[in-house]
Amino acid sequence: MNLKREQLASRLFDDEYDLALALIEAIEQRGWDGNYSVERFKFNHV
Repeated sequence: MNLKREQLASRLFDDEYDLALALIEAIEQRGWDGNYSVERFKFNHV
């Protein structure tokens, strides 16, 4: 699967925070669908 193509395609985000929330949601959903747990997210702010 490809997050960008499958879960985030055609979506616009107001800022990096909204993008990060969408990524977290997509990764959690992928874990749920694949029956594995996601334990931690770490985003570095530059």
